[in-house]
Formats: sequence, structure tokens, C-alpha cells
Amino acid sequence: MKKLALKKIVCSAAISVFLFLFVLSVRSQGQSGDTMVIEGGTLIDGNGGAPVRDALIIIRGNRIETVSRKGQVAYPAGARVLQADGKFILPGLMDAHTHYQGWMAELMPAYGVTSVFQIGGGGEWGLAQRKAIAHGKVPGPRNFLAVGSIAGSRIAALAGRVGTEGPLSGRQVVGTAAQAREVVRRFIDNGADMIKVHRGPPIEVYRAAIEEAHKVGLPVVAQPIGPTVYAKEAVLAGADILEHAAGVGYSIVKDPSKWEGFGTTIEVHSIDPTPFADMDDGKAAELIQLMVERNVYLEPDFIAVGRGFQKNRLQFESQDYRLLADPGLAYVSRSRRLKELAVFKEFDEMEPAEWERRHQGYLNMLRFMKMFVDAGGKVMTGTDTSSWAVPGLGLHHEMQILVEEVGMTPMQTILAATRNPAEGFRILDRLGTIETGKLADLLIVNEDPLQDINNLQKIEWVIQDGKLLDRTFHPWFRNPLSSGATVEARAWVAALKRQTIQRDPTWAFGQPPPGIESISPIQATEGDPALTMTIGGVNFTSKSVAYFDGQPVPTKLVNGSELQITVAAALIARAGNYPITVKNPEPLQRREWGDGTSNRAHLLVDFKY
Repeated sequence: MKKLALKKIVCSAAISVFLFLFVLSVRSQGQSGDTMVIEGGTLIDGNGGAPVRDALIIIRGNRIETVSRKGQVAYPAGARVLQADGKFILPGLMDAHTHYQGWMAELMPAYGVTSVFQIGGGGEWGLAQRKAIAHGKVPGPRNFLAVGSIAGSRIAALAGRVGTEGPLSGRQVVGTAAQAREVVRRFIDNGADMIKVHRGPPIEVYRAAIEEAHKVGLPVVAQPIGPTVYAKEAVLAGADILEHAAGVGYSIVKDPSKWEGFGTTIEVHSIDPTPFADMDDGKAAELIQLMVERNVYLEPDFIAVGRGFQKNRLQFESQDYRLLADPGLAYVSRSRRLKELAVFKEFDEMEPAEWERRHQGYLNMLRFMKMFVDAGGKVMTGTDTSSWAVPGLGLHHEMQILVEEVGMTPMQTILAATRNPAEGFRILDRLGTIETGKLADLLIVNEDPLQDINNLQKIEWVIQDGKLLDRTFHPWFRNPLSSGATVEARAWVAALKRQTIQRDPTWAFGQPPPGIESISPIQATEGDPALTMTIGGVNFTSKSVAYFDGQPVPTKLVNGSELQITVAAALIARAGNYPITVKNPEPLQRREWGDGTSNRAHLLVDFKY
């Protein structure tokens, strides 16, 4: 019986591996050298012009070779033909504000989202994920990265960021122009697609970061919410994109003295529309004129900002619920599902006066955005997922808000999800429209989105990088490069360290609670030989044992704040993001800190190319 059970387990594992490889194969149809023809259909090319009926598009490899009319061009021999008569052809959609995680890999493309912008950073994990997607190692949308971000020291501290995890992490605490230039160059050297300036730094940091980015043609995304730099100051310094339309509300309030200090507290203020409740229409018009003159893009994230205020809240909630209940998404954790489904209820228990003020701020923000668009301003669609929206579907909700609540036309909204992000992030030469020579990212839907923007959800095919994608969900799916901070629970470790310093550090009556502050190296490559690592932290003893992916590994005490461990080659033979913990044995002191197990760190093991 035991042998039979073991055989079943082995067979099940083999089947899972086969299915994973099969899906990757399906996702990879249309590799370089293959040709695909989209015959018929109405082309909405992303340039804003009149739709073209009976279109013909030829894709060779991952590029659009021909954009013509049906019957005017001969088909390449052996081409795969997609009959699109009666359908509508658009560029792949773009989510201009994500905090991408590995579990999103199937969700984004399933809803036609073929490109995402990680404007919050990404670090080493983001760089590895971007490369893995580009090489077909894992599915997922194209990833464009800020790598890390720049923040002011006071804001980083208030947000619970005690220092930075590494040279490519966000947020990098910067206080001078010289520091800003050094950090920006470091991000650029490591492959940044954009530069992000978070809240908190003084104006000279903004100016220096923007100047360095513009030298090499990269855009700068800003979240200017004080304490001294808000939207107007960031625009004058040269910022290209304002995420969340951040700082705009404060820049147009009737009486700034009543808003002193706004935005200098915790994260929620980046998407708090309350200052718009005090909007001065004259100041709004002046700021809009300045932004339009300087070609500044606004990325409002209404699906995140309005959580529960949207007039289609019940529809959005029910759609989210049905999607997350799909058995194919069984790999999405319960905690993540609950987080996503609780978003719309966040303000339900708010005091009535506070609720009304915030609601009015949301309504005025919608009105401001219509003023901006009517004046010629350019909007980008974004969701701030995974914080406040379901990946993929949330972008469609954002577009519905732009049409039904802001008052934008469906065509303006389609441009906000295609051409505008590509133009604002300076990749319009590659993506954002359907034109000869561009990368072949396309969305084909069954009904006219210019009649109803929600028709963009009636998807027939998604093509990414010239490949026809499998849009089904697979309950056994696992992204090998699952996301995770290099070191988790940093604030917890900082508190543990403070208490350790304050108390007598003798352990005659038991072992202390350990905490990890750093690991080195933080990255390896699959197939590397055995790896010697250093763990920095607090409360290490001669009895401390490190665990790598749940297995104990040889551990050597250097001193109370440093361990050396040896990770066998077999443990890093495959790409992954592997957890590391330290455990001190019984008897334990200070049980209020747990069972003697530290916080987790992660070693990123990249694919070998």
C-alpha cells in the first residue's frame, strides 16, 4: 500500500511537471520565424483615428510586418490565419501602475493586459522576472521596471521602512542632489525603464534625479506628496508622470494653510483624494494649463482611490468575487483573496462627516480629470495592483470609471490604456499602437468597444510578442520566481533589536529570539556550486540553526550578530525564491516574540540563460 501511494505521488508530480511544460509550449506558439495573419475585423489602431474595417495584419515572429486591408496583400505561405470578421482589433492593454507579483502571471494576459509598469520598484526580483518572461521561462505580461525608488528619510521612517534592503531596493533614502544622482545612475546601470521619485525628498533631489534620468531618455514618475514638494513643484522640476495624480489635490486647495503636513504620514495618503474636496477651480485651471504645456501625464488609479465610492461598486465587487472563486485560480492564497475582496468596504465604518468629505474629494477629482482631458491633457490607466485592485480585471474597472464617471469617450479611454502609457513611458517606438515594425501585442474582442467600453472584456484572442496566448487558468500553476522581499518584517526586527540593546544580553536562562537583518549574497543562479552565505541580524547563539527552504543547513556562529551558512548545490539547482530562517532551540526567553523562529529572508535563484 505504501509503495502504491508513493507511486501515485510520483505520477501526480510527473503529470504536474508535464502540464506546466505543455502550457508553456502552448503559450509559446508563434515563436520567431512563425507567421500569423489576422484577417478581417475592424482595426482600432491606438492612434485615435477612425476605425478601419476589413483590416489585414501580418505578424512575422514577434513583429507586425504588415497593416493593410483584406484582399490587398498576399498571405505568406504556411501562415496561421485568424478569421476576425465581425471582431475588433486593438493594441494590447497596459496597466501603468502595478506592484507585480508572480501569482499575477495568468490573470493579466487573460484580460488583455500585455504590458505592466512596476513604478514602485521591482529590485533584483523584478529584474529576474522581467528577463524570465522575455525568455519564455514563465508566462506573464511585459514588465517595465523602475528597479527601485527614491524617498525622503522622514517619509520612509513613517512608512515603516527602516533603511533599505540593498542597492536596488525601494525605497532608497536620499537627502541631497549628489545622492540622488548616484542612486539614479545605479538604477540606470542595472536596467531601469523609468525612474521613480517617491514622497519626501526636497526639491533639489527631484531636480537632480530628473536631470540624470532625462540624460539617457528615461521618464520620471513622481509621487510628490510633501512635505515640501507637491504636484506643481514636481511639474516645474520636470517630472513626466504623476502617479495617483499625486499632490494635485494639495496644489489646488483654496487655503493651503489648512492642509499643512498633508501627505507626511503613512502610505494611505498617496491615494487619499480628500484635498480635492477643497478644490479651487481657478487654481485647478492654472495647474492644468501648466501640465498640458509641459506634457505631463496623469495616472489617477480611480479604482484604488475611490474604493467603495464608485457608482458601480456592486458590479465591481461581484465581478471580483466571481473571478477569485474560479477553481483555476486555486493557487492564489486565501489571504490575498480576502485582501482584494475587502477593498470596497474600507470606508464603510468611517464617521459620516469624514466619509462625506472624502467622497466629495473623490467626486471633485473625477471633475478635475475631465477638465484636464478637455484641455488636452493625457491620462494613463493604472490600478495600483496588487494593493487595491484585482490584476487584469481591475484595469477594465478603471476604464469603466473613466467613461462612466469622468466622462471620457471610449476612444479617449482606449488611448489611455494603449498609446498614452507607451508614449509617456517613452516606448511608443515599440508598443502602444498597431503599426508596421512594432512588437506584436494585440487584443481581439467580439463586440465594439467604442459603443460600450465594457466590450473590451469580451475577448476572443490575446496576442503577446507574436504568440497566441492560452487564456485559461491552471490550478497547479506556480511561478518559480515567486515574489518576496529579500528580508521580511524589518520593523519587527528593529523593535527586537531595540529591546535586546535595552536589556541584559545574557542567556543563562534560555535562548533569545533571533532576527534577520540582512543576507549576502542575495542572489544566485540555478546550477551554481555550493554557496556560502552570511546572515546578519540579532540574538544569534552557538545553538542557532539556519533553515533553507525548510531544511536545516550547516550553520557557523561568527558572533551574536552574524552567522555563516553553507547551502548545498542541490538546494539551488532550480530557479526560485527560497525562504531562509534562523531558529533558536528551547528553552526560550521572551516568548512574546514567538517560538524562537526569526523573520524570513529570501535568496533569489535566477534562471541560467
